[in-house]
Amino acid sequence: MSEANVNSGQPGDPTAEKDPKDWVTGDEPATGAQKSYLNTLARQAGEDVPDDITKADASMKIDELQEETGRGN
Repeated sequence: MSEANVNSGQPGDPTAEKDPKDWVTGDEPATGAQKSYLNTLARQAGEDVPDDITKADASMKIDELQEETGRGN
């Protein structure tokens, strides 16, 4: 691997982000923090979130709802 593709650990480094579908723990239940934030965003967007959502799905849904509600970066 060339040094250009090495994760620098700096914010905004594109190599620092891994697709949630590729997370080793992506199939595990969403964390409490994810569920709390996701429920806040879903309520604002008028959507429901399943209780059994996975970490990966929660992450992707958070990104989607942040964009929809204007609460994203």
